[in-house]
Amino acid sequence: MKISFLIGVLILAASPGWAAGQEDWPFWGGDAGGARWSALDQINTGNVRQLQRVWTYETGETPINPVSPVRRRIAFEATPLMIDGVLYFTTPSSRVVALDADRGREIWKFDPQAGSANRKYEASRGVAFWQNADGSDRRILYGTLDARLIALDARTGKPIATFGDNGAVALRAGAADDFPNMQYEVTSPPAVWHDLVICGSAVPEYPSRGPSGLVRAFDVRTGKLVWTFHTVAQPGEPGHETWTGNAWKNRTGANVWSIMSVDHERGMVFLPVGSASYDFYGADRKGADLYTNCVVALDAATGKVIWHFQVVHHDVWDYDPPSQPLLATVRREGRAIPAVVEVTKMGFVFVLDRMTGKPLFPVEERPVPQSAVPGEATWPTQPFPVLPAPLSRMTVAKEDVYPTPFCTDLFAKVSNHGMFTPYGEQLTLVMPGTLGGATWSGASFDAASGRIYVNSNEVGAIGYMKKQPAGAPERYRRASPWGEYARFWDPKSDVPCQRPPWGKLTAINLDDGSVVWQRPLGNMPGVENGGVETGTPNLGGSIATAGGLVFIGATMDHRFRAFDAKTGAELWSTDLPASAHATPITYRGPKTGKQYVVIAAGGGGFFEGPGADDLIAFALP
Repeated sequence: MKISFLIGVLILAASPGWAAGQEDWPFWGGDAGGARWSALDQINTGNVRQLQRVWTYETGETPINPVSPVRRRIAFEATPLMIDGVLYFTTPSSRVVALDADRGREIWKFDPQAGSANRKYEASRGVAFWQNADGSDRRILYGTLDARLIALDARTGKPIATFGDNGAVALRAGAADDFPNMQYEVTSPPAVWHDLVICGSAVPEYPSRGPSGLVRAFDVRTGKLVWTFHTVAQPGEPGHETWTGNAWKNRTGANVWSIMSVDHERGMVFLPVGSASYDFYGADRKGADLYTNCVVALDAATGKVIWHFQVVHHDVWDYDPPSQPLLATVRREGRAIPAVVEVTKMGFVFVLDRMTGKPLFPVEERPVPQSAVPGEATWPTQPFPVLPAPLSRMTVAKEDVYPTPFCTDLFAKVSNHGMFTPYGEQLTLVMPGTLGGATWSGASFDAASGRIYVNSNEVGAIGYMKKQPAGAPERYRRASPWGEYARFWDPKSDVPCQRPPWGKLTAINLDDGSVVWQRPLGNMPGVENGGVETGTPNLGGSIATAGGLVFIGATMDHRFRAFDAKTGAELWSTDLPASAHATPITYRGPKTGKQYVVIAAGGGGFFEGPGADDLIAFALP
């Protein structure tokens, strides 16, 4: 690995006094509620055009997934933390790296796969931080691809010997005991509430039986289990009645693979609970299937359910809530209402009362198309928020098709009945597809303006339900001529099969649900669109700052951009070595006093393009 320096002279004078949430970036989402907002304004609308790259750290990892050729290069999705002048982040092999936040120099690194002959790689989004009352004990907490919850000394990178078994808790125990060879891993940072570290997992999407998606809290000092929340309601628990027969038993999926949020003041933790497996066929789980596809509020001390809100009933589209529930404030008739905002793959934005889970804008249960696949029993209605307006299109008509021969021919063959069309036994178009709408990228929030900023995709999915041979785990499985997770996409032109825009950035006023502005996000290289930006499919979130800016990478054109938060005008962009499928951070360097903006640029993931291994910092000259 290598560090390149583009800094001329470092200002070594001490910076102004440190204030949590202003100088630093101590949580994955900026704060515990995922607002992804910074009070720093040294970089602002008047000078952002002067931003320059000042240092680059190369991880040395550009892995190719050897078992899944569709995904190709593993994405570098990490969002660092910055605490007291030190950056902490993870790499695709679950290494943790600590850097000097001003210079990008390596301080320490920890490798949980040290000595392994067969290294494993997967997207890893970051770490969490905890310290005791006087700051004498500081810990980095994170989960690994081999399902260990690890506690490291934040100063040295050494495992905390008194935590679990010499610094690690084996998470498979109690969750995957009966399925030793099936996927069970952690790809997102845990949540921390007081002296508890709360951890989810990534589990199989196929077949339907496998490791549990349960969520657990462990003592942050000892690693001892404190409470367990069953995401599939067990016998005797509220919600168990939504599972028919033994459908609940050994059910996999229903996991929290994304990021949780914490309301420290109210002692609440908010979970985006995923779909039940198998994702596309639910004949063996007839019903609403609680707590799948729900935003769930738990008592952080006990793990008891306070409320839940289900965004999809009996999911057969892989429409799991992908993003960190954003804790925001909504103003109504002079009142400030604490809220939870969940952006979804359907392109819907659900705004819920934080205390009760009740929608703050009307949500209507509307009839949706029903499945004709033998054995399937889809839910007759789905929830549609009246406000805010959907982020993405929900239907594709003939006139919407991008005019390539492949797309025109494909559209003529597909079954297409609008939002929530179930995959049938014939080739079916679902819009949006599994890549959204919105994704794990989530939204950022500016409390002063009451606006959220959210990026979204215009990417459909195609497939059909194929009957499986006798003895297969499921009677039907999604398939297509282009693989199980095929997109509505022209593989030759490498563009989506509906007209642009193919990706958007939207500003929404949470107080009244209105769209303040919306614009294409990115521009597909080599595609002529009458001088108008095409937008591109995107993965990776935004941040907002007191300097009046929204920063975001995410796009397939491997550029990093800053937009005017008031108008949506693009004020600055720069080329990156690969697409930044990650969320940036911003902080003030304690040695230089400079405001930095840092982003991981690795390319890969679900989109083609060049690969890299760079963590890149920008600042004013």
